[in-house]
This record gives sequence, structure tokens and C-alpha cells, in this order.
Amino acid sequence: MKKKMIVCSLVICLLFSGIGNIPVGAEENVEAPEQLYARSAVLMDADSGRVLFGKEEQEIRPMASTTKIMTCILALENQKEGQVVTASAYAAGRPKVRLGVKDQEQFYLKDLLYSLMLESHNDSAVVIAEGIAGTVEEFAKLMNGKAEELGCSDTHFVTPNGLDDSDEGGVHSTTARDLALIMRYCIMQSPCREEFLEITRTKNYQFSDVQGNRSFSCVNHNAFLDMMEGALTGKTGFTSDAGYCYVGALERDGRTFIVALLACGWPNNKSYKWADTRKLMEYGIANYQYRDVWEEVELPKVEIEKGVEEKKPYETKFKIPVHVEGKEEIPVLLRADENVEIKTEVKDSLTAPVREGDAAGRVRYLLQGEEIASYEVVAGRDVRERDLNWALLWITRLALL
Repeated sequence: MKKKMIVCSLVICLLFSGIGNIPVGAEENVEAPEQLYARSAVLMDADSGRVLFGKEEQEIRPMASTTKIMTCILALENQKEGQVVTASAYAAGRPKVRLGVKDQEQFYLKDLLYSLMLESHNDSAVVIAEGIAGTVEEFAKLMNGKAEELGCSDTHFVTPNGLDDSDEGGVHSTTARDLALIMRYCIMQSPCREEFLEITRTKNYQFSDVQGNRSFSCVNHNAFLDMMEGALTGKTGFTSDAGYCYVGALERDGRTFIVALLACGWPNNKSYKWADTRKLMEYGIANYQYRDVWEEVELPKVEIEKGVEEKKPYETKFKIPVHVEGKEEIPVLLRADENVEIKTEVKDSLTAPVREGDAAGRVRYLLQGEEIASYEVVAGRDVRERDLNWALLWITRLALL
């Protein structure tokens, strides 16, 4: 009995002494996810657009209602102040999930954006598309134009709601990488990013048609918003072809991560997307920190041809110093085992006349072979050309002496 009491006392002392404790805020490294439910997945650094983890990230697949992030951001960027939109018979005939709009019923476009993003209503998506571009086909052209602008070369939009469809351009589809890039645009680059975040973070929203004949209530179904600290936004999706899909973003300690999942299970596996999202976000949070990779590099002097060295005018060849233009910090989100390669490219020579600040080369910062930053190397001073005018001036000086 006495021995048990002594052991218990020692355990209590160790607990309160702090031995073995992890400091508050410290995070243990997490291994890269090996088992994911999603057939395609991406973890992306939202600041740079770099893929931190990928699984079949460039495989083209249907994306269901995650499509609606593009519909929403284009509507925000192209809407008119106080715009009213009218539901068509085509919009009213869209399948579930739907708001239940009626032919010729009118709505404020801004209200339908909540219907689109919180409840994922397919009919609202069509009313929005027709209100912005006139027809679904014309709106799809806007969507594809924006996708091309963002570098989403493996994405093709046919519908504004993500229902499985195709046209002469192909199947309505994207890749996990492209979907993450579109979300990056929505939350980091678009002039309407704040409005996008405000809509997609709203818990509940009520509105009525323009005439006030009917009232509607929307509830946000993005469970990720309450799942992890720092959750910013997200959009779910499901069709029989696409399976469960998700794209979401999280901000933690100045770092912003995006997760995109395609074909993440089929019924009855609705929760798979949440497990994969958490796993990828936790991997990013635990393993990636910002590091300043700027370095002072030693640059060789550059030889000047046909120039004048004022203090030694008889010398026909000489060298001048060069330096990097625009030195600054270069914060990069890196894993502990990742390093940035610095390549210095300086010209062997410059031909006079040379002006201070003239280009003499470049210093490039590379991560996994991709350029992440680049700075110009420039001449440190002026150099006059050794031409006829200089020769005549020099002869005149000698004659005077």
C-alpha cells in the first residue's frame, strides 16, 4: 500500500513539475497523409499558389457544386448596384437542391448569392447566371474566361451550378489543383474577396422576393466553419458522377491553406470529406512555417569594354562593381527539410557607355526548380564611352598641360 502511494505521489509531482510538457502553441510534425478517401486532393499555400501536397491533383474530374464559388465571385464582380433578376422557366425547372423560384419571379441578386452559397440552390445559380450574362451559355463563357486567366488549363465549365453536363467543349470538370486556384482567387486576389468571405461565412440569412410575396430562409451547411480554428470559407458538392467534393480555406498564424477534394466518396460516406480536410489542414499547420530566404550574395565585378576609367584613362579594360536592385525580405512557406536554391546570373562584360542602374544580370530564388523570386543585378556607377569626343578632349588636356 505504501509503495502504491509513493508511485502515485511521484506521478503527480512529474505532472505538475512540467517535465515532458510541450510548450503552449508548439506543434509536432505530422507525416504527409498516405491514406485519403478522395481520389484527387490538394493542399495549397494560398499566398503563393504552391501545391504543398497533391494526390492525382491534375486528374480531370467533375466537381459538382464546388462550381458555385466561381459563379459567386463572377456575380459579385459583375453585378450592378441593387440589381434585380428575374427567374426564367428554365431556372424554375432546375432539379433539387433548389430554392423553388417561380417563372417571372423577381429577386435582388445579392439575396440569391446567399441561397447559392449557403444552401447550394441549383435554380438560384441559373437565375444569377442569366441575370449577369443573359443566358447560361454566355455565363459559362465568362466562367471559362476567368479560369483561363487564373491558369486553370484543365477546367471546363458548362453550368453555373455544377450539375453533371457537357457541351462541344467537353464535360463540366476541373482538377483538384485548378479548384484550389479558383478558391485562391476568391479569397486572396479578387477585388470582391471580402464580400465573398462575408457571404460564405454567414450562418443564417433571410430574404423575400422583390414584391414581398414569399419569404425564404437559408442555413449554412459548411460544417468546416465550426470544425477547425481559423476556418475561413468553403463549399461542398455532390452529384452521382462527381461524388462528394469540397474546397475550403483556413488561416492560422498568418498562414492560409486551401484544401480541394474531388471524388471523396459516394453515399453513404458523406463525412469522408471532413476527415480528409482535417487531415490535410493539420498536416499543413504542423509542417509549414514562413522563413525569410533572402541572402546577401557575393557578386563578381563586371568588365567594361570601350569605356573610360577616369582615374586611369590609359587602361582600356577594367571592372566595376554591381549590386542587387531592390533588396527585401523573401518570406516563403517551407517545410523544415525544404531549402531555396539561389542562382546568380551576371554578365561577363558591359559595353560603354554605362549608366548607374543599367541591367547587368539577375539573382534568382528557386524552390523545387520553380522561380519564386527574382532581382535585377545593376551597374554600380556610370562609365563614359571611349569615343572620338573623349579622345579629342583628352588630347586637348594634354596639349594644355
